Amino acid sequence: MSPSTIKVTVHRGSDKDTEARHTDTFDVPAYQSQTVLDVVSWVQQNADPTLSYRFACRVGMCGSCAMMVNGVPRWTCRTHISKVLVDNAVEIAPLRNLPIIKDLVVDMDPFFDKWVAAEGVHHGARTRHDPIENIEATSNSRAQADAGIECINCSVCYSACDTVSGNDDYLGPAALQRAWTLLNDAKDSGRDQILDAVSGKGGCHNCHSMGSCTVYCPNELDPMSAIAGLKRETTKRFFSRRKRGNNDA
Repeated sequence: MSPSTIKVTVHRGSDKDTEARHTDTFDVPAYQSQTVLDVVSWVQQNADPTLSYRFACRVGMCGSCAMMVNGVPRWTCRTHISKVLVDNAVEIAPLRNLPIIKDLVVDMDPFFDKWVAAEGVHHGARTRHDPIENIEATSNSRAQADAGIECINCSVCYSACDTVSGNDDYLGPAALQRAWTLLNDAKDSGRDQILDAVSGKGGCHNCHSMGSCTVYCPNELDPMSAIAGLKRETTKRFFSRRKRGNNDA
């Protein structure tokens, strides 16, 4: 292999036939400003047209090209191959913690199912006939909501999370961050539903606060802090209800 080529190892196969899963290695031409997605595309276009992978925007807006690169979850369209090469080689695999459909393509359904389970949907109380509510843009709650608003559902944090790996019920950092965003949104009226969802089985108290979600988020969000906020709010509500119950007794 000449210095002008890169040794690329790609994980192949699917979860439907785990015994057939394997790796293939390709010698890919090296170019200036080449991304990991460029390398994967070259393999599919020039070496093996059966290689399956997913991408869309190529500019870090959609998150669909996320893969494991040398064991680290990354957006491949924004990762320059020169920054991740080890001895002029790279290993590319599908995101972990999600079912593998084929090669580098994973099934995102479990990820989004947990968004729903965490009540990560807007709970509106007003109709189109009500006046528009004025929101104080500089309030602390709005700042907390804005902190996670740029999540694009790429699942990098979910793939990075060891708690997800060891606990199938765990909602995961993205779903919990979404719950925290809505909890702080003055226009959302689902506070009790959200706190019920995130305090139950698989909820925020399962988080071990290892911080991989925050470390690897490509948008530099902080899911770990959002989860800590949910822990505080669910705990405060628990003791508030307990105190109220004792007073009633």
